[in-house]
Amino acid sequence: MSRLWLKLKIGPRPLGGVLASELSLSKTEQRTSVHVHASFNRLCPGLALIYAPVTSDLGGMIVWPWRLHCQRYRTLTDALHEPGICAFYEECARNPLVEGSLLPPMVPCVDYKPARLVIGEDYKKLKTVCVSCELHTSMIFQNLMFSSCFSSKYKVLNFFWTNIFLGNFSSIHPSIHFHPLIRYRVAGAAVATQITFAFAEGAFDSCKNVRIPATGGYAISTMCGRYGHKLCTAQRWYDFQGDSSNGLAPLDIDFSLVKEGETEGIPNGVVPYDGESLRCNKTTPTGGIACSCQDCQSSCPSVPPPPPPVAPFRLLGTDGFLVISVILLCLLILTFLLELVVHPSQVTCAEKNSLAAQALLSSGFRNWGTAMATYPLTVLLFSAIIVAIFSAGLKSIELTTDPVELWSSPNSRARQEKDFHDRNFGPFFRTNQLILTAPDRTGHVYESLLFGRLNLSEVLSKDLILELLALQQRIQFWSEDLNRTASLKDVCFAPLNPSEPSLSDCAVNSLPQYFQNSVDNINKKVNMTELGVTKEVDWRDHLFYLRNNGFPGSSDITDLDLSCMADYGAPVFPFLAVGGYEGDDYTNAKALIATFSLNNYARNDSKFKVAMQWEKEFLKIVQEYQKSPDSNFTFAYMAERSLEDEINRTTAEDIPIFMISYAVIFVYIAVALGEYSSWKRILVDSKFLVGLGGILVVGCSVLASMGFYSWIGIPSSLVILQVVPFLVLAVGADNIFIFVLEYQRDVRRHGEKREEQIGRVLGNVAPSMLLCSLSESVCFFLGALSTMPAVKSFALYAALAVLMDFVLQITAFVALLSLDARRQDSNRYELFCCVKVSAPHKPSEGFLLPFMRKYYAPVLLHRYTRILVMLAFIFMFCASIFLIFNVKVGLDQELAMPQDSYMLDYFKYLYKYFEVGAPVYFVTKRGYDFTTVEGMDGICSSVGCDQFSLTQKIQYATDYADKSYLGIPSNSWVDDFIDWLNPGSKCCRLYSFGPNAGKFCPATSFLCLEKCVPPPPDGVLRPTVEQFNRFLPDFLGNRPDLQCPKGCVPPAAHRQRCLASRFMAYHTPLTNSQEFTAALIKSRELALNITRGMRQIPGTSPDFEVFPYTLTNVFYEQYLTIVPEGLFNISLCLLPTFVVCCLLLGMDIRSGLLNLLTIVMIVVDTVGVMTLWSIDYNAVALINLVTAVGISVEFVSHMTRSFALSTRRTRVERAMEATANMGSAVFAGVAMTNLPGILVLALAKAQLIQIFFFRLNLVITLLGMAHGLIFLPVLLSYFGIGTVGSLVENNAILRHVYDNTAYRASDAKEEAESNGNPMFAAKDTNSSSAADAEERVDRL
Repeated sequence: MSRLWLKLKIGPRPLGGVLASELSLSKTEQRTSVHVHASFNRLCPGLALIYAPVTSDLGGMIVWPWRLHCQRYRTLTDALHEPGICAFYEECARNPLVEGSLLPPMVPCVDYKPARLVIGEDYKKLKTVCVSCELHTSMIFQNLMFSSCFSSKYKVLNFFWTNIFLGNFSSIHPSIHFHPLIRYRVAGAAVATQITFAFAEGAFDSCKNVRIPATGGYAISTMCGRYGHKLCTAQRWYDFQGDSSNGLAPLDIDFSLVKEGETEGIPNGVVPYDGESLRCNKTTPTGGIACSCQDCQSSCPSVPPPPPPVAPFRLLGTDGFLVISVILLCLLILTFLLELVVHPSQVTCAEKNSLAAQALLSSGFRNWGTAMATYPLTVLLFSAIIVAIFSAGLKSIELTTDPVELWSSPNSRARQEKDFHDRNFGPFFRTNQLILTAPDRTGHVYESLLFGRLNLSEVLSKDLILELLALQQRIQFWSEDLNRTASLKDVCFAPLNPSEPSLSDCAVNSLPQYFQNSVDNINKKVNMTELGVTKEVDWRDHLFYLRNNGFPGSSDITDLDLSCMADYGAPVFPFLAVGGYEGDDYTNAKALIATFSLNNYARNDSKFKVAMQWEKEFLKIVQEYQKSPDSNFTFAYMAERSLEDEINRTTAEDIPIFMISYAVIFVYIAVALGEYSSWKRILVDSKFLVGLGGILVVGCSVLASMGFYSWIGIPSSLVILQVVPFLVLAVGADNIFIFVLEYQRDVRRHGEKREEQIGRVLGNVAPSMLLCSLSESVCFFLGALSTMPAVKSFALYAALAVLMDFVLQITAFVALLSLDARRQDSNRYELFCCVKVSAPHKPSEGFLLPFMRKYYAPVLLHRYTRILVMLAFIFMFCASIFLIFNVKVGLDQELAMPQDSYMLDYFKYLYKYFEVGAPVYFVTKRGYDFTTVEGMDGICSSVGCDQFSLTQKIQYATDYADKSYLGIPSNSWVDDFIDWLNPGSKCCRLYSFGPNAGKFCPATSFLCLEKCVPPPPDGVLRPTVEQFNRFLPDFLGNRPDLQCPKGCVPPAAHRQRCLASRFMAYHTPLTNSQEFTAALIKSRELALNITRGMRQIPGTSPDFEVFPYTLTNVFYEQYLTIVPEGLFNISLCLLPTFVVCCLLLGMDIRSGLLNLLTIVMIVVDTVGVMTLWSIDYNAVALINLVTAVGISVEFVSHMTRSFALSTRRTRVERAMEATANMGSAVFAGVAMTNLPGILVLALAKAQLIQIFFFRLNLVITLLGMAHGLIFLPVLLSYFGIGTVGSLVENNAILRHVYDNTAYRASDAKEEAESNGNPMFAAKDTNSSSAADAEERVDRL
């Protein structure tokens, strides 16, 4: 026979005060004890059922079943110890020693009388209790607390039923002394119970993770007293249940946990209780289903872990890309070596077509140039009119600064998801945040009455908390829009009172909210007695209670009687109030966090200005506070407007840097274009005004492009303002240099007018200018096919600007050069036209051309140098291919800030101290039926729900946070709605009488006795379709409070129909672009899995969809496709460089391919250097790479065309000629124009400019110069087209074209010697020998 040892202490306890008006209680204390052997072999022969109503708002605490017991009436001296006699009967009175208990602390009466038979309604209630082990009324909150876990509820109730109701108290042998009362005898008693350690631990493990549906907190937190969920053990759990001081037990019960084999202290014949420890994943004997996965880990299905990340690509046991790069290197070197032994081919049809195309283009541009130079003023006037017409559109220019509009396409998935979310739930609120630390302070130790010796970190100090609270309450200002003083309540996000919020309704998450933002609550101190010890308790005890109990929704257990809710009516999660702690011990936090949430009004809303002004005042006050010597904090801060403000600030501060950059380029152009043949003619031969004219041409082309697109409604951006002028200046300066230098090197022929000479020079260089400009313009127009708005608008603006620049160069600039040539021919000063000099003009080649001809070209094209150059560039190309696969994709938000920005400190603090990442919403679209049982089960996570429901799948994902990037699972409004309907709660009730009879009654009313739904027969509550539709609007309109913490206050449009639904989880802390992008990928994969599962539920539309929404998705989605999109855009840009080159060179495919190959190598090598120089690949880098294609065209195409049209006999000679003549112009016009301006950008404060404009453009320029002036001449010397000299000799038309294309100083010298005219003598070209013509052509 199983026996239980009970130690019954009976006697009066210290009593005080007045029990009732007729009771006067003594203050004496006497204790006696009696050891009782209670047999459990049978039920008490007779039972009397005493029914006492119990209030239903006790926070889900266990109500002990002492109101149903065996009653035996006898006097104290006549106690009978025989079968059929009960020891206690009824509840005698309230225990006056217990104050502030969870339940009314009733004390049973001691009286020995024969037991009464239970009949009638009492018998029916007893049968219900005995069959289901549930007590009808007194156990109501135990049922509510374990409603999601029947196994745990069965285990707890069954244990106490066995111990209390199956005990044979008739064989008690007491030695009892009672304190006499006026009318009643009150029992002061304690019962000692022994249970096995295994049973106790099994029961505790089964129940410890069960959550209270009403609050979402752990049920064990409310059943373990001061220890809460985190410090609760099996012993502490049972001790709290047996403590009469909390009102849960009528008598003190001392539980002793006996380990297996332990016998010491156990009376003979007593066997510790070792009942069945029903696991929480098992069904109960009464048919109750197993606990849900949320409450019981053992109930969770076996979910396979996520697949491991894709293994790195490997070949032959090493990096696969490295192996491929090495193989490619070997193949390219082998191809080059084979070429060394191959003889040059004969002249082909391509060469003939090339000459024909050159003849046609040269003739056309010669005539055009002559006309422009003849009427310069007219041309300038018409050019100015056209530019003015285009530029007039600037009056309606729109400058896009919103990052979403810049980098996210309106048709992108993330943008559409954002629009759907904002349309149905409103925009995500504006965040303003403080992260405060106190590094100069030390923590302290607190001796707590309730919790013992406690360690608190340096930031958990009362003076710091009060200081933070004072800082929170300082922000108010005069608002012109509201015409009154504005404060936080005017713009704050108030989720529980959005219509007319007060300051206390504002969602401010911070540590002072644990004290309801009350100075009095923080300063509150009271004396409290615990276990006979009296000591002062203060704010620290309240804080530790919150920590241990997981932030329940009621007040704490201390005599402070402080609420556990924030001032605005919701709990504040610790990760939103403190940071820098490990695990869940936030009392060791290193930082305090204060978050002010503001409504995100539309920009055309008047309150948007108020919100912006509030944030401005917030930043101002915080910055003043930071500078104050009285501040005890070291902290970082941000406002929603901070990113935009800082970008605008650094843009304004860096404008002078750009101006200096352009000024340096202008000064260089003005100085470098001059000839400087002698000191006397330095002001005559200078080209200051010509350089200024070239700059104006570039500026006018940019203005015309911006004005045109403003006319048609395409907005501009800061990227366009910064990059397009730089790009057009690089392209335009190159063309200017080529044109001016060609004119300076040319000598006017005998009888040739100035205008005809300018036209002839233009006919020589304009085809090359057209080749580059048309290639770049078509390149950018094709780049406008990009889906990224910033890249698209940049490409459109750049394409038209480059095209306009070319048009203005062959019109307005030709006219300017004609006017300047007229001045120079008159030997007048440039700035003082009235002053003349008599010194004659002496044509000069300058320094660069002779140097390139005599030294650079011969050394570069030496036999062995060429081999080394080819091998070096092939190696660099293959190495860059390998490095491409290691470039990082993304743009960390810190890079958008200047180096002195306060936001950099904020990001550092954010990554260091925040314990969670951004919230992520899983949003459902139309097409899902929430009203059916299957529909609810497919969403919820409580008992009876689908194990693979929406919320359960999110829960499973958080188990692998390192792979899913989900740190905290989502809650479910469906679970809340079901709990809200639970008849065991006060949430959903109906008016019982009056005019509103039958209508919904709020929890605060006392006139409502009828429940909305009856108790479910199987314990699993699911409303019918009718009940769902009837009560859902009431649930959505019910503001949560302490009486009923369930409910919500949604937008008015959602109160009648479910347009969309969302479930919020939290990401793990994300610190860089790569993690944000990976989190987006994983959340979409999870949403797709959820979508597929929910589509299988009956009644779900085939197009139903669940998608994840995070505020950052619109920024990081581009990195999912930026690599293929970048390849597509760059390929589109490369295509016209090949096609245009082939067409303008007369279908010269070989020259087009060599041109294309060199540009590809420049782009590939640029990306390789990006990897080495820590330049991430992103949309800004893509814009620069597209620009790189355009700049590369300038370095390459001029050289390719010059080589193709050379009439030298061998490829090497032709390469040397192209390098000397065109290479010098390219070096002076492209490289030296870009480099000074780029170097100035190193002084910019903005990191974006330093990295993506200084570093990247420097790399592009240097690599373009290296490939155009080193690699390309060598490449052409090996693989270029054959010689065209014989074609010129045998074709009179081509010979005439070439003869009139170039006329240099050496030709003039020969003619001057024959005719005696040193300046303008020229001999008849028709009588020139073939050798003379060839020589002149050779100098082209």
